Amino acid sequence: MPYITPNVITGGNNKAQVRLKTWEITDEFWDKVEQHIPDSLRLPGKEYRRKTGGGKKPHYSNRLYFSAIVYVLRTGIIWNALPRLQFENITSQAVHKKFMQWSRTGFFQRLWRAGLMEYDAMEGIAWEWQSIDGSMSKAPLARESVGTNPTDRGKKWKQKTHSRRRTWRPVVNRRDRRK
Repeated sequence: MPYITPNVITGGNNKAQVRLKTWEITDEFWDKVEQHIPDSLRLPGKEYRRKTGGGKKPHYSNRLYFSAIVYVLRTGIIWNALPRLQFENITSQAVHKKFMQWSRTGFFQRLWRAGLMEYDAMEGIAWEWQSIDGSMSKAPLARESVGTNPTDRGKKWKQKTHSRRRTWRPVVNRRDRRK
């Protein structure tokens, strides 16, 4: 399988352990994901000119698309930086198109909901009480310690007018080219 390239590491007692990278898809996880992948990517209520099932047959598997999507989302790279050789030469445009199709059908929401339900069954989620903490404010000393923004140097509002120079305006208001 080209999707899983486990790294073998040795533990303290020389036992070999298989360690997967955070974006790799195991067979066990794929079995849980596969049941949520939509059969039809057509939107309900939209009128289509072609019949369902027509056109080219898919060249890449849904597992390859999903593993490429997880790779992009997990590593935080841009779509165009997807390493093609790692994913059977699939293009980043095809992966992004599949991502958008699955997003429109609600695939990722169903997957998230199923994951929450599984975690609730295993560990339990206190649905009655949740809290969040955070703050959003400007750093009060940031401008003093860092200085002004260097990209603001070319702004017009920063430029001084020199007293000996006249303000710029055209010498002639308009030209009469007919003469």
